[in-house]
Amino acid sequence: MPQFPKNELAQIVIASCVANKIEHVVISPGSRNAPLTIGFTNHSNIKTYSIVDERCAAFFALGIAQQLQKPVAVVCTSGSALLNYYPAIAEAFYSNIPLVVISADRPEHLIDIGDGQTIRQENVFENHILESISLNEDLNVENSIKEMIDEIFEISILEKGPVHINVPFDEPLYETTNEIIKFEPIVNNFEEVPLEVDYLEKFAEIWNTSKRKMVLVGANYPSELLQIQLEHLTKDPSVLILIENTANVSHSKFINSIDKLIFPLEDDELSHFQPDILLSLGGLIVSKKIKQHLRKFKPTYHWHVDTKRAFDTFHCLKHHFKITPQLFFSQFFFLTKPLNSDYQEFWLNKKYVRLKKHQEFLTNCEFSDLKVFDTLLKSVPNYSQLQVGNSSVIRYTQLFNINKTLRVFCNRGTSGIDGSTSTAIGAATALKENTVFLTGDISFFYDSNALWNTYIPKNFRIILVNNGGGGIFRFIPGPQNSNALDYFEAPHNLTAVHLCKMYNFEYSTVVNENELNKELDSFYKESNTPKLLEIFTPREENDKILKAYFNNLK
Repeated sequence: MPQFPKNELAQIVIASCVANKIEHVVISPGSRNAPLTIGFTNHSNIKTYSIVDERCAAFFALGIAQQLQKPVAVVCTSGSALLNYYPAIAEAFYSNIPLVVISADRPEHLIDIGDGQTIRQENVFENHILESISLNEDLNVENSIKEMIDEIFEISILEKGPVHINVPFDEPLYETTNEIIKFEPIVNNFEEVPLEVDYLEKFAEIWNTSKRKMVLVGANYPSELLQIQLEHLTKDPSVLILIENTANVSHSKFINSIDKLIFPLEDDELSHFQPDILLSLGGLIVSKKIKQHLRKFKPTYHWHVDTKRAFDTFHCLKHHFKITPQLFFSQFFFLTKPLNSDYQEFWLNKKYVRLKKHQEFLTNCEFSDLKVFDTLLKSVPNYSQLQVGNSSVIRYTQLFNINKTLRVFCNRGTSGIDGSTSTAIGAATALKENTVFLTGDISFFYDSNALWNTYIPKNFRIILVNNGGGGIFRFIPGPQNSNALDYFEAPHNLTAVHLCKMYNFEYSTVVNENELNKELDSFYKESNTPKLLEIFTPREENDKILKAYFNNLK
């Protein structure tokens, strides 16, 4: 027979989570959170996971929430355990992912008196949290506690981001009962309200008279409707659409490798690239080149479409449409009309010239990071989920066409390397489809505790490009011109072979192109354990080859 915590505050929190349709809870072991652990693990509506490392646990939960587009809860004990959630909370904050942090705490009278595992937990994430509440054990206010929790869930769902519920428990912590508190399910009818037509018309007038309109799409969850709407925009010759691979849209008339297009351009060409209107949507942008360009050659108008926030990335933001892109376009299209212009055609021709030079260079390219990414991105099976690590890995990925059946994700909210592996494993756990995680060595070893996880699916694949250090710092001119390159690049001789043995991953390694092609023939096939392929590339040659590649585009 299931047992439930005797502590009523824990029961209220758990019942509120169930009423708000929380289905996944990631728990890190501890004593102070025992009432929550007992309650969640014994509830038939909740799927629980035990992840020891709190930093990994939070990113694992973030990966699940990223894929399900629903809130996922993480539960920890008191003290420094809670602080380890912070990197994932910041990522959730900037990537608009609903993450619910539930922390156990000491009662107020035990704070700052020298008790163990005790810190000041109230509002500890205040700079990167949508809302934070600290409950109390005054059970005469059960309804108000429930209302507070319901409100914080509504904020997480509506505003798509992290929230924090701090729950102080006094001892005893392990007492149980067969009785359980239940609340009626919360019914949320969050219907989006269209914009007023009169309000949109003044923007449509500007749009219809502008001969150079740029639509820039950042990180975006896959949407068939958005794909169709952006395809419709290509019918207007005055519209140029720039995307990143994390935008999860594709078309032959989209510019999908922004840096490849604009890196070789001189200022006179770049000025022709300057749009009258920049319409941006989606999440944060990877391309540093497009940021630099649009800050130097500012559009007359920058409009951003997003229900939550609009970053002034290019220092010229004029308007924020607080609405989903899908609803915005469904209204805006009725007010716009195509305009004769050579803007789209000119830059698409440039794209095809760059693509030809790209293909010529890769045909004769030596074995290197660049050649490896060319091979790998062609190899990923159709309809897979591709999780991409940060730093040089996501930047290399941006240089290539991506199979349009793939769904591509990367932690670009804070662009950190700290939880990429954990996020990918969480995302793989949430879905049945094949998941391929493409990562660099520094990021992988930094988050190696991510493999300390019993929920990794058998079809999960890690491709580790090991170039012996942070290769991006060899491409950036600053570090190489200093006398402290080793402190930026962090060179090493580590390999994943022993980690794979410890965590029961099937391991293989390659050091040249022939070995890579041969290994990829079997790498994606079914297996009884997850697999890791480690590819060793020439550390001191990678940056030279990449620089030669960009020079070849001119």
